[in-house]
Amino acid sequence: MPAFLVRVVVEGESMSPALIPGDRLLVVRTRRVRRGDVVALLDPRERDRTIVKRVDRVEGDAVTVLGDNSGASTDSRCFGPVDRRELRGRAIYRYWPENRRGRLTR
Repeated sequence: MPAFLVRVVVEGESMSPALIPGDRLLVVRTRRVRRGDVVALLDPRERDRTIVKRVDRVEGDAVTVLGDNSGASTDSRCFGPVDRRELRGRAIYRYWPENRRGRLTR
């Protein structure tokens, strides 16, 4: 795997129906994101854990992230905006399961 890509597994229902538990994503390492991008980031509550959310707002170095399924998501509404340095990158492709394989869109 090239160093600029990271693999991430979706946990929980916070991004459903777009992403569901067990979906496996390719994430390109970047901190350049914009509204609507799906990103992987370090969980502000458990720094050894990666979470997947959608960018709602970018203001300078602060990024507000939300889950698509607001009723099942712990996101910036709980922990506030995150620093860009906490981003692992932008999710670009779902490679598993095979029947849901494809590019991720905004």
